[in-house]
Amino acid sequence: MGRTRSLREPIAKKRQREDKPFDTTHPLAQAIMKGWKTGSQKGSPVDSYVISPEFELMGKKQICELEVNAGPGILPPKEYYQIFLKDALEGKQPGLGNIVLTHEHPSEEVLDVFRTPTVGYLDYTVVVIDVTSFESGGTLTIDIKIGRDRGDGEFYLFDEDGELSIDEEEPKDALTGTWGEPGDTRQITYRFERGQRFKLGASGYWDEGEMCINAFLAKISVEENSNGTVQ
Repeated sequence: MGRTRSLREPIAKKRQREDKPFDTTHPLAQAIMKGWKTGSQKGSPVDSYVISPEFELMGKKQICELEVNAGPGILPPKEYYQIFLKDALEGKQPGLGNIVLTHEHPSEEVLDVFRTPTVGYLDYTVVVIDVTSFESGGTLTIDIKIGRDRGDGEFYLFDEDGELSIDEEEPKDALTGTWGEPGDTRQITYRFERGQRFKLGASGYWDEGEMCINAFLAKISVEENSNGTVQ
């Protein structure tokens, strides 16, 4: 299907020899190809997709995330995969991009991974948080649990237009942030005065040692006073 650049030419020649064309315009092929370009772009040899009978992409999970949690991580891999399937069937679109919080759905959990950067200080896994439904503002709370594998984690909150610079040890555009060691729990809170979007950036802590990968579980929630004032 052309995902791996180095294989495109030999596959095309093989199809030509065998006279077996492949229709990439088929709705199933299109759904799979959409999954390549949606959500996390970090390298993964295999992705799991949930696709509806109407060929709509409902969820995506990279195998590298399952591998991180197969050891002494946050959840056993079977439970982790069950959560992924359940969230996809409930329409939460896990792994496909934004976390959208509303008055009816003010809280959501995200399970993902971070890596020690190979260039610069930070290498972000990004979660986009949409709280535009809270027009009068509120308090955003992010409770973070770091996996028990090797690798300290840094977590920074940015507004939608904030620059996630990899060249700054403490990014100047960050609204707030925290860091922790394997097994730690941390919390980020931020008051906002109007509905908007944020970006949560997670990265492994930069050092000169061996490269690491670890998991994190973030419970993201918003509170707003009944009269619309910020708490």
